[in-house]
Amino acid sequence: MSLFLEMRDVSKTFPGVRALNKVDLEVRLGEVHALAGENGAGKSTLMKIMTGVYTADPGGRILIEGEPIVIRDAVHARALGISIIYQELSMVENLTVAENIFLAREPLRASGFLDKARMNREAAEVLATLQMDVSPVTPVAQLSMGQKQMIEIAKAISYRSKIIIMDEPTASLSHHEAVTLMGQIRRLRQQGIGIVYITHRLDEIFEIADRVTILRDGSTVDSLPIAEVTRDILVRKMVDRELSQLYGKHVCHATSEVLLDVKGLTLDQPRPHQAKVKNIDFSLYRGEVLGFFGLIGAGRTEIMEMIFGMRASTGTIAIDGRQVAIHEPSDAIAHGIGFVTEDRKGQGLVLGMNVRENFSLTHLEAYSPNFFVNRQKETARCRDFVKSLGIKTPSTEQRVVNLSGGNQQKIVIAKWVARSPKILIVDEPTRGIDIGAKAEVHALLARLASDGMGIIVISSDLPEVLAVSDRVIVIKDGRISQTFERAQASQETIMEAATA
Repeated sequence: MSLFLEMRDVSKTFPGVRALNKVDLEVRLGEVHALAGENGAGKSTLMKIMTGVYTADPGGRILIEGEPIVIRDAVHARALGISIIYQELSMVENLTVAENIFLAREPLRASGFLDKARMNREAAEVLATLQMDVSPVTPVAQLSMGQKQMIEIAKAISYRSKIIIMDEPTASLSHHEAVTLMGQIRRLRQQGIGIVYITHRLDEIFEIADRVTILRDGSTVDSLPIAEVTRDILVRKMVDRELSQLYGKHVCHATSEVLLDVKGLTLDQPRPHQAKVKNIDFSLYRGEVLGFFGLIGAGRTEIMEMIFGMRASTGTIAIDGRQVAIHEPSDAIAHGIGFVTEDRKGQGLVLGMNVRENFSLTHLEAYSPNFFVNRQKETARCRDFVKSLGIKTPSTEQRVVNLSGGNQQKIVIAKWVARSPKILIVDEPTRGIDIGAKAEVHALLARLASDGMGIIVISSDLPEVLAVSDRVIVIKDGRISQTFERAQASQETIMEAATA
């Protein structure tokens, strides 16, 4: 495998922050090179320098095939053979597959008009290299998330990329789609394309990577062949702690008191391609952490959105033994239910607002008895939560868009915990955050359960479900497939219930 890209002593300083400090990275053609590190370790900054979004500080060097180069911008990076696929896909839903692949660089006839036949033909050729059975004239809106991910790869290949950077590529994929993606990555490697693979899912690193480079606090800790790395070694180098120190011993705080009782919950008028959720019966006990697992599209989120009043449904919901009517989220909130949604950026936070403003969104009335906000009281309470939850922010006035994913997630949880709900629903609590932040979120959920709160955790990360749950309910095709007590639950039994 020939060396294509070298980054030597690369640093990047922002006002008051040194994001990168003399980082080294080598990427070879035909190699999958994983980049590991906690949120804030410098991975995103390094990728933005590699793709021309940022310019490195003077003193470092970037070499392409041995020649020193200054990457001016994203267009220059693509011309050099470097493309990136971001976690948030940049698809135009109402355009076709071919139109998305060749967006802003459509082939033209000599007359200056679009050569649609050539565009569709060349798109079909690129799709064929990925063995994708998708027509180039299909509107992207009709594709699954996994297919959209493949179209992004097809776009990168159409640039004749030699290096493709993939940022959390499986975060929104089902198990089947993730397996398909892994196969495509292996095919790209065989074609001599280098892959920089960024993920917080450590199992994927060991499944697909040839080499791993570990960043911590903006510096390179080590770069090793994957054959020389164990999970414990990787975690220790990432967070400077042993794996056993990150996850405390599970303690069940569940009582025999039924907090939430759901009977016959059925989704009214499901949308096209949506799980037809029917006849959901379950109970949540005070102090219990109840896990919900299922493949993407099984109906897990729809169940919780019905309970929270976000979707019309039939059936009954009882809290503390009394049947309640929940027609909209305000009803759920009034009855003591909080909901940490899956999409923290789109639904959980207002990114342009600061930490304090986001924190108080769910309970602003507590600081405004006379229609005017008591800023001093609001700030003091926010600071208490920042301290107790270990939220890393320069101040409560920092805009949340500038914080890491783990700290953003803690703010979403904090704004609901501050209301002291009886029941907290947490959908994909650690998606896109690093292993250290995951452990902190898990510890927080356990602490809330110990205080008597009922916690529902929805996750497509099976090891996470097993780590935090007292019981696990498996959802398949909109129905409860099976319920496992903690002693019965294993990866094998739960996955069998989700797929059989």
